[in-house]
Amino acid sequence: MTPAPDRRAAQSASSDAGVRILRVDAEANGQRIDNFLLRHLKGVPRSHLYRVLRRGEVRVNKGRIKASHRVQAGDLVRVPPLRAPQVADPGRIPSARLAWLSEAILHEDEQLLVLDKPAGLAVHGGSGLSFGVIESLRALRPGDALELVHRLDRETSGCLMISKRRGTLRQLHALMREGRMDKRYRALMVGDPGRDKMIVDAPLVKNVLHGGERIVRVDHEQGRAARTLFRVQARYVVESMTLTLVEAELVTGRTHQIRVHAASLGTPLAGDPKYGDEEANRRLKALGLGRLFLHAAGLGWTLGDPPRSYRLSAPLPAELAVFLTRLEPST
Repeated sequence: MTPAPDRRAAQSASSDAGVRILRVDAEANGQRIDNFLLRHLKGVPRSHLYRVLRRGEVRVNKGRIKASHRVQAGDLVRVPPLRAPQVADPGRIPSARLAWLSEAILHEDEQLLVLDKPAGLAVHGGSGLSFGVIESLRALRPGDALELVHRLDRETSGCLMISKRRGTLRQLHALMREGRMDKRYRALMVGDPGRDKMIVDAPLVKNVLHGGERIVRVDHEQGRAARTLFRVQARYVVESMTLTLVEAELVTGRTHQIRVHAASLGTPLAGDPKYGDEEANRRLKALGLGRLFLHAAGLGWTLGDPPRSYRLSAPLPAELAVFLTRLEPST
């Protein structure tokens, strides 16, 4: 996508070879510095950007900042020399992908749109992928200022929100920070948590392993606050295995939160290759479950002046619904 002229950061020459100075425009006012850089330095790996941020090589108005720093209109951002990897031409986005995007829109208005994302499709390019949902959308609508409001794991299906205006993006991010965004998921646990309703308060810390893989774990000393509310919807049994269908309500929105919190209860999600039970996953795959059983089923929020309430839902994908029909309800 070619950004609209007023969304581009103005650049000026620097006396240091390869150093760039980016001026923050009004559209980027209040944006986190890491997201600002990711937006304007296309092709540079996320791990590289976070590395130079940790080292203090990125300066705002000549001062050191953290990755959580929020830039203001008029700020000057000094960016050290960064080399984007040489990649093959990704070519054109398949026409079938573009056709799917048009049909997957659950809701659209002048401020935002919500898609029903399938499992297996990343929300953005990177990690060996030429393009994801957001790149495909921008190709489909080259004149729109589209930005991801939040992310879903590649393996997770369901409601994905995209803003069409920077002001809307800031408002939605504020709702999420303040816990005023209702996010509901449906998930299948391996095992029985023993109660019909559970609140998991377990701080999470994110680590990046060699090779760039992200792993999240519970850490009560260094982790960030994370809370998930689980409500049991049904219990099943198959081949001596107990499975529990739950609704998971995200009170916070940390990376892999539902998956890690479910595993912390001793009931990992079915089909989870990272935090799950390998033997159980193997047996479930033989029974027809070929993916992580986690689906972003609904979103709710209030936005605008006068306030407008939104409530959107995405039906359980056919492959998950069919799998449930093969299970015997537990008595």
